[in-house]
Amino acid sequence: MPHSPAGFSALGTVPDWFTVPLALKRAYVTGRTRPPEKPGCSTADDERIPVVSNRIHPTAIIGAGVELGDDNVVGPYSVIVGPTTIGNSNWIGPHVVIGCPGEDRAFAHPAAWDDELTGDPEQDGFGVRIGDHNRIREYVSVHQGTWRATTLGDGSYYLRGSHVAHDCVIEDSVTLSSNVVLGGHVEVWTHANIGMGTVIHQKVRIGPGAMVGMGSAVRREVGAFTICVGNPARVTGLNTVGLSRRGLGESAIAALEPWLKGKGELPGDGLADQLPEDVSTLVKAWDARPQVGS
Repeated sequence: MPHSPAGFSALGTVPDWFTVPLALKRAYVTGRTRPPEKPGCSTADDERIPVVSNRIHPTAIIGAGVELGDDNVVGPYSVIVGPTTIGNSNWIGPHVVIGCPGEDRAFAHPAAWDDELTGDPEQDGFGVRIGDHNRIREYVSVHQGTWRATTLGDGSYYLRGSHVAHDCVIEDSVTLSSNVVLGGHVEVWTHANIGMGTVIHQKVRIGPGAMVGMGSAVRREVGAFTICVGNPARVTGLNTVGLSRRGLGESAIAALEPWLKGKGELPGDGLADQLPEDVSTLVKAWDARPQVGS
């Protein structure tokens, strides 16, 4: 049974790799560095065997098909099963579950913490992909995709008990507060902030820089840099603080307001090209998004 044994918990510690069962090695593959040479082994052999570079608690379970980068922390009693790819420098707290089957009655439910992968995504799942520098707090759950990889980008904070359902795509620098529940196929764009206890209906899209107030029930798309709250959630204003922190002045915010609220077109006077580069990129991408129902 794949798991993380005692002795593998110290960051940077290199155990006697040649005594570790093959089933355990796969969880630690980074492909970047190699352990000390063993007498009788060629350099080529050594280079194919990576060094342990993650801090994984001995009670955590790492299943088949899990690929970890470097400098990750995995806390007590967490379960990560494949197919899952995790980047670098992620903090994964206690009792986190990543890679279990999507909640779909028609989809296979393998015991991936024990079993080998079949190689068939219809059986194993379409994967979970997690980037770099995320903080994933205790009791967070992230499910396998059922037609695409469930994807978490870089630099986001997932507070205690938040849930990312199958086929969701979460971009960079997102905050999911405690007990946020995302239905399947939800998209959350860069810099969005979802308040405590919010429930987001499946296939809903949350725009970049949007703020959703705690306890909201979101049933439809939330526009870029808007603030919405309630049940059902309704837009109550613009995230002017977020826009100003990214370098927009009052005149630029006022010019964008009708478009941000869905009541007009993006100004055609070249305003989007005059915005700070990161905001300009987000504004153009949001304006070019596929429309709901198209």
